Amino acid sequence: MAKKTESELVVDLRGWSIETLDAFWDAITEPCELPEWFGRNIDAWRDTIQTRGISAIIDRHDVLVVHVDEQGVFATRNPEAQALRSTFAGRQSRLVVHEPS
Repeated sequence: MAKKTESELVVDLRGWSIETLDAFWDAITEPCELPEWFGRNIDAWRDTIQTRGISAIIDRHDVLVVHVDEQGVFATRNPEAQALRSTFAGRQSRLVVHEPS
């Protein structure tokens, strides 16, 4: 019996200055081919990576893996940052936070 290998879309944002959620949306828009009408908010992102049907490139892959540095919005403990991190909790997405080098 053949075993299906998961395909991953890997987006590496290490080295980007991501101080705000707006900066995250700016950084993620091109590699994830987000449409102009994308909502640029936590709920829209959750729908994009968990429900699917918004980004064709994400939909073509089983798993989205986003690499970021542990700084800016990913180093803070504010509610928006925690909400963004929580969107990656499903089987179809993973957020990898790296210590700055």
